Amino acid sequence: MRMVAHSAPDVPREAARFTASDGVRLAGEVLQPQGRPCVLFAHGFGQTRQAWAASARILAANGCRCTSFDARGHGESGRPGDGYHMQQFFDDLRTVAAAQPQKPVLVGASMGGLLGLAVAGESEQPPFSALVLVDITPRWETSGVERILDFMRAWPDGFADYDEAAKAIAAYLPHRRRRKSEEQLAALLRRDEDGRLRWHWDPAMLEPIAAEGERHQPRLIEAARRVKLPTLLLSGGRSDVVSDATIEEFLALVPHARHRELPRATHMLAGDANDAFTHAIAEFIGVAAKHDPRPADADAS
Repeated sequence: MRMVAHSAPDVPREAARFTASDGVRLAGEVLQPQGRPCVLFAHGFGQTRQAWAASARILAANGCRCTSFDARGHGESGRPGDGYHMQQFFDDLRTVAAAQPQKPVLVGASMGGLLGLAVAGESEQPPFSALVLVDITPRWETSGVERILDFMRAWPDGFADYDEAAKAIAAYLPHRRRRKSEEQLAALLRRDEDGRLRWHWDPAMLEPIAAEGERHQPRLIEAARRVKLPTLLLSGGRSDVVSDATIEEFLALVPHARHRELPRATHMLAGDANDAFTHAIAEFIGVAAKHDPRPADADAS
C-alpha cells in the first residue's frame, strides 16, 4: 500500500467499548473501521488514547484500521472498585486485541509496550500480527521511570485552572515549543466536585502499579525470549527510560527485532517527533507515509 498525505481532517470513525473480564468498561475509538491492515495502539502509564491522535489519523486517512483505547483507570475508561494490579492490564489488552476483526499490529508505548511484549511472549497463539515497542525494553532505566512517577505524584490537590496545568506540563517537557491548548488539556484533566482540575487517571492506581513494575522484569525478559513475531523497537535518542545497554540486551533477547532511534525524541516519541514516528510505523507495516499537514496533538503525560 502506498500512503499519501491527506489534508482532509476527517476519516470514518466510531466509538468503541470493550468489557474486561472483570466487568470494567474500556472506552476507545476506531478510525477507518473497514481499513486494513489493523493497528492497535496501547498508551503508556498516565496517558490516554489521545496520545496516538496524530499518528492514528495519518494511518487511517491512508486506509489502515486504527483502534485506540483508554486503559482501565485512565481517561474515559472504568475504575475498578477493588484496586489495581498489573495482571488486569495484561488481560485487558488480550480482550481488546481479540475484539479486532484480524490480528492487529500492536503499537505499545512504555507500559503499553510491556503489556504487548508479555502477551505476545506468553501466548502460544499471540493475538497480534507484529509488535512495535515505543521506547521501552524489558529492563529499563529506573531513574527515568522515577522521573515520570514523580511528575504523576506532583499536584495531588490538582490545578486551579487550565493555565496552571499547562505551565506544569511545559516545565516537565521544556523542549516542546507549543503549549497545550485548553481543548487538549480537557482530555487530560477532570474537574472534581471541589472545582479543582485533576489528572484524568485514578490516583488509587499509581502506587500499586508503580510498586509492581520492577517485580515483573524477570517475567518480561523471559517473555521477550519467546517472541517470534516481527518486532520493531523505536527509541528516543534523548530518552532516559531506555539506554544503549537496555537496547543491546533487548536485541540479544529478540535477535530478529529491528531497532530504529529517533535522535531528537525523548521518551515521548509520538509527541516529540510525530512525523518520523509515524513514518517508521508505516514503513514497518508496509505503508509509505508522508507528512501530515496538521499539527500533532499527542498527550503530554
